[in-house]
Amino acid sequence: MSTDSRPQVTSGLEGVLACHSSVCSIDGPGGVLTYRGYDIRDFVTDASFCDVAWLLWHGDWPDETESEGFAAEVASHRDLSEGVSALLAAAPIESANPMAVLRTAVSLVGAEDPTADDISRDAVVAKAARLVGCLPTMVAAMSRHLQGDEPIAADPSLDHAANFCRMLTGRHPSDQEAGALNALLNTYAEHELNASTFAARTTVGTLSDYYSAMVSGIGAVKGPLHGGAVDDAMAVFSEIGRPAGVVPFVEAALAVRRKVPGFGHRVYRTRDPRAIAVDRLAAELGAEAGEPHWHAVASSLESELHERKRLNANVDYYSALVLYHLGFPLSMFTSFIVCSRVAGWTAHVLEQYANNRLIRPRAQYEGSPPRPYPAA
Repeated sequence: MSTDSRPQVTSGLEGVLACHSSVCSIDGPGGVLTYRGYDIRDFVTDASFCDVAWLLWHGDWPDETESEGFAAEVASHRDLSEGVSALLAAAPIESANPMAVLRTAVSLVGAEDPTADDISRDAVVAKAARLVGCLPTMVAAMSRHLQGDEPIAADPSLDHAANFCRMLTGRHPSDQEAGALNALLNTYAEHELNASTFAARTTVGTLSDYYSAMVSGIGAVKGPLHGGAVDDAMAVFSEIGRPAGVVPFVEAALAVRRKVPGFGHRVYRTRDPRAIAVDRLAAELGAEAGEPHWHAVASSLESELHERKRLNANVDYYSALVLYHLGFPLSMFTSFIVCSRVAGWTAHVLEQYANNRLIRPRAQYEGSPPRPYPAA
C-alpha cells in the first residue's frame, strides 16, 4: 500500500470535472456527441451553420424568423475593416504561421470595437455574430494571398457556406461543395472542454473581454496536439501517394514508433462520431473532383492501423481530405477550424460569464525544500 499522503495530481486534467455545462455532451465509450441534447448525426448535413450557432448560444433551434434574421446579421459582418484588410495584406503569410496571423487579426477586430469591454450577454452575442461573419473572409483572403491571388469580395446573394467557398476559390461552388463545407462547419462547431474551449473559459473567468477569449482559443487550437493535427494528416496522405503505399508506410511507421496524425482521442474509445459523416463527405468530394485515390489511401490506412493497433480515426483524419478538395491550402486547414469553433467557444464564454468563478487550480510542488538565502 502506498504511504504517499500528498494530494494526487491528474496529469493533463484527464477526467477532471471542471464545470457544469448544458452546451455539449460526449459519450466516449459509445461514440456519441450531442449539442444541447441533439445528436450531431441527426443534423450535421441538414442544418445551416448559422442555425447551429444559434442553437449553441440560445439553447434550441431558431424559428423561421429568427433563422432568417440571424443569417442576415451574420452576413452583414462579412466585409473587413480597412485596418484588418491592411494587416492581412501586409502579413508575411509565406513565412509566418497563418494561425498567428489570424490570431492577430482577431485581436485587431477587438481593438477596433468600442464596445469590446461590454461583457453583457447581448453585447457578447453581437460580437460573436460579427466574428462568425468576418472570420471566413479573413481565412479566404489569407488563403488567396498565400497563392498569389487577390481577395474576393463577399457575395450577399449566397448563404454562409457557399459564400465562404466562393471567396476561397473565386468560382461559384457546386451544391455538393457548399453542403460539404457547411457540414464540416457544423462538425467542428463544439466539443465540450477541449483545450481551446477551456482556454477561452479560463480567460473570461477573470472577467476579461470576449475577444481576448477568442484569441486564447485560437492560440490553443494552433497546437499540433489540438487543431494542428488536421494539417499533418494531409501531409501523410501525400507521403503515401497511392493505396499500394499504405502497407509499406505502416510497417515503416510501426518500426520506428512513428505517431500517425488523425488517430486516437483523449475522450473517445471508439471511432470519433464526427469522423463518420466526414468520411462520407471526403469520398463524395474526391469522386466529384476525379481524385478518388485520396480517399482510397485514407480508408486503407485507417483499416490497416485499426487491424494492427486497434487505432480509430478522429475528426481531423478525413477532414483533411474535405478541406483539400474544397481548395484550402494545406497550411490553412487549422485556420478553417477557427471559423467553426468560434460558435462553441462563444457558447461556453456565455455560460462562464453567467455563472462565473475564477478558474485557479493548484500545483503539487516538487522543488527544493525551504533553504536559506546565500550570503552575498
